[in-house]
Amino acid sequence: MGFVSEFKTFAMRGNVLDMAVGIIIGGAFGKIVSSFVADVIMPPIGMLVGGVDFSDIKLTLKDAVMNGSEVTTPAITMNIGLFLNTVIDFTIVAFAIFLLIKGVNNLAKKKAEEPAPAPAPPAPSKEELLLTEIRDILKNK
Repeated sequence: MGFVSEFKTFAMRGNVLDMAVGIIIGGAFGKIVSSFVADVIMPPIGMLVGGVDFSDIKLTLKDAVMNGSEVTTPAITMNIGLFLNTVIDFTIVAFAIFLLIKGVNNLAKKKAEEPAPAPAPPAPSKEELLLTEIRDILKNK
């Protein structure tokens, strides 16, 4: 099998395509969660703690070097607020995935718990039918 055809066979397998779709949707979901955290969750929390914008919380390790009004060397900072936003993003994504997996596991458990329908009793054989007819005839006499 040639290299190109082997790659084509690999790339067109169902699980590879499913994984690609999952990664793309996961990336989009991550953007939604990031926006949710930055634009919906953090502003009220910042307001509750005194109007703080968490994305602006920084620990300056070294001040910027200025030459007049021009910055020659930018400041070196630890962006603690951005890290907090990322931790909250991760927590929300992990919780959403937990709920998804929990739901899938519950569905799988319900399917496993459902008893299989009882098999229908086998149809009587020709001999049994004949004997039943004979019995009924004898009863009627």
